Amino acid sequence: MSLTKIIECVPNFSEGRDKKIIDQICSAIKSVETVELLDIDMGSDTNRTVVTFIAESNYVADAAFKGIEKAAELIDMRKHTGAHPRMGATDVCPFVPVSNTTMEECVDIAKSLGEIVGEKLGIPVFLYESAAVNKERRNLANIRSGEYEGFDEKLKDQNWKPDFGPSKLNVKSGTTAIGAREFLIAYNINLNTTDRTYANEIAYELRERGRWKRVNQKDNFYYKGDVVNFKENFYPDGDSNYVGKNLEEIEEFYQKSGRDFRKRYNSLGLDPENLIGKPVYKEGRFTHVKGLGWVIPEYNRAQISMNLTNYKISPIHKIFEAACEEAEKRGLRVTGSEIVGLIPYKAIEEAGKYYLKKMGKSPGMPPVDLVNIAIQSLGLSDVTNFNPSEKILGMPKNNGELANRITFDLIDEVSRDSPAPGGGSVAAMSGSLGVALGVMVANLCVSKAGFEEHSEELGKIAEDGQEIKEFLVNAIDEDTNAFDKVIKAMRMPNDSDSEKKIRAEKMQEGYKSAAEVPLEVVEYCFRALNTCDRISKIMDDSMASDVGSGAQMSIAGARAAAYNVKINLKTITDNEYTSKTNKKLEKLLSECEKVLQIVIKRVEKKF
Repeated sequence: MSLTKIIECVPNFSEGRDKKIIDQICSAIKSVETVELLDIDMGSDTNRTVVTFIAESNYVADAAFKGIEKAAELIDMRKHTGAHPRMGATDVCPFVPVSNTTMEECVDIAKSLGEIVGEKLGIPVFLYESAAVNKERRNLANIRSGEYEGFDEKLKDQNWKPDFGPSKLNVKSGTTAIGAREFLIAYNINLNTTDRTYANEIAYELRERGRWKRVNQKDNFYYKGDVVNFKENFYPDGDSNYVGKNLEEIEEFYQKSGRDFRKRYNSLGLDPENLIGKPVYKEGRFTHVKGLGWVIPEYNRAQISMNLTNYKISPIHKIFEAACEEAEKRGLRVTGSEIVGLIPYKAIEEAGKYYLKKMGKSPGMPPVDLVNIAIQSLGLSDVTNFNPSEKILGMPKNNGELANRITFDLIDEVSRDSPAPGGGSVAAMSGSLGVALGVMVANLCVSKAGFEEHSEELGKIAEDGQEIKEFLVNAIDEDTNAFDKVIKAMRMPNDSDSEKKIRAEKMQEGYKSAAEVPLEVVEYCFRALNTCDRISKIMDDSMASDVGSGAQMSIAGARAAAYNVKINLKTITDNEYTSKTNKKLEKLLSECEKVLQIVIKRVEKKF
């Protein structure tokens, strides 16, 4: 049994003016099981629509294919015009790991989808970002260079042979880039000023690209002081992200914005044709961060606007703290921040843990507590309300009917004349309560005087225990769901020989599932006992009874779940499977009993 594996997909379609076409594409995507459409961003000028959806890992590729297939049917690139660079009806289709998935899994999905699109739709497919087969194709801009109109010739070059599909342009659908990348977080930090200059300054300090170092300067023009010699083919505009390859390009850029490039340089005593001197460049504080400063009139404040392209390397809370430092240097204050769009739970979780540790508290708190701490500490509700259910992707939650009932309702349901929920669900609940007691003691000890040297270890015990607790809570419903497979098999037709055979096979599958779920519960109850063991070595004397109670509840869960394994194994005809499972079960139970005795000895010494 595993937690839900969620992957985000963000296909870009070359149509932003005809809503009927986009509606049909989105309907095709939504037709796939587990798909949830998060956003549909249509752009008339760009003639492009960015669709964002999530799905479980087993279904996300199918949903993406249906969208690409429908786009190929409805969009004709021969008639397409728009401001945004584009190369196909489905221009790009990236996969992003969100919850309980890896980049490697997203790469595999991208490659699998690319092969299907190439074969079934006859569209040339290029793999990009983390899915790219060579460095040149990692950058999407390199692949898209020449756009739709240039691909007829581009595909004749052996260096640009597509990864999948024909080496010939699909004149109607163009070409498509399919890839895998990290989650992009659009993140803004607010300042108590309306002066964009300060926001730009801090953005340049934080972003990966950094800036040209300013020496003995009083204003914000970046080509003063020692900065008079730029590297070959690199002529940056100090007030934007633009970089020209030569003097002509930077001059043309200045003209577009109503500025005189040469006049500006001459006023500084610099000859644009003969830039000499010592180059000084200051690296930004964070990699995988892009940023600029803006003024937001409706908020009446300046804002540092950033894209975080890898929150795992450059976490949101570290960027926020750095912004606070840079603001303080300038006599300013950060007043809060905001997430534009969505953010993965892991990014919020790490922020919550960081601030709890900073407060001297245990990071092993329930997900809802970690989220609330992160929201408050980052000031995410400063200018707009931050609703976790709408903004956070992959937040742990239990959708189980049984687990979400109040205690008396669940107990009443167990006591009724139905076979499920039964002993397996109760076993999982017992184990979850056992480990919860161990976590409680660890969290209480973290901030208790005399436990300072153990604070890091206690926090780790609490974090590990929360993971065990979440699994066992989910298992309350999983056990019932597993037995339902047996019930459904029993109700299958049983008249002909073929029907009997199919029914018998399905019943065996059901009984195996009904055995495997409680076996996992035994494993996690063993881990719950280990949690109690770890805390029993450190615990305050006054908390011994809670640790002992936690161990007893955990062993009760293990023993009860074991009964459910054995009763289902009795009906399984696969002797090899039965023997292997029994051996694993007996070994687990033996280890559980050993740990229990150790904990009991430590606990009872405290009485």
